[in-house]
Amino acid sequence: MAELATIARPYAEALFKASRADLSSTSAWLEELSAVAANSQLQSFADNPSTTTAQMLEVVKGVMRAPLGQQGTNFLTEVVANGKLKALPEMAAQFRALVNANSGVADATVFSAFPMDAAALSGLSGSLEKRFGRKLNLRVELDAELIGGVRVVVGDEVLDTSVKARLEHMKSALMA
Repeated sequence: MAELATIARPYAEALFKASRADLSSTSAWLEELSAVAANSQLQSFADNPSTTTAQMLEVVKGVMRAPLGQQGTNFLTEVVANGKLKALPEMAAQFRALVNANSGVADATVFSAFPMDAAALSGLSGSLEKRFGRKLNLRVELDAELIGGVRVVVGDEVLDTSVKARLEHMKSALMA
């Protein structure tokens, strides 16, 4: 994983510098491109030694719903020509991190035992933004093992208020 991060970093930084004027548009096509590049069949096609850069570009552009534009086409050409298609999802993740850092926002994943409605998520969002001291883009994932409560991951910070975590804490206290 560290190898992909090392490969992806210069691409993400260069794209960020080149697209400062229109980060939202670049983010949109890069996220879609990342999803396309993560496809195992496409990666197998890219790994085939007889596949040319032009063939790869044609296939990827044919699958994309949104047009890439000149900047996207140039970026994709460099990635494919250098054989770094597998690192594209990591490039997108690092680009997203640069955009978030630039705007003072962070991505957060909320793990919940039960589905959350919009009102509950809105209330939780306000509390979490105060707790972490920055604006958060929340994404909710269900995890029935939590039993109840939530576990929130923001970068390398974790806030675990789940029933499972409390039970584990009680267990370790009783065992000590």
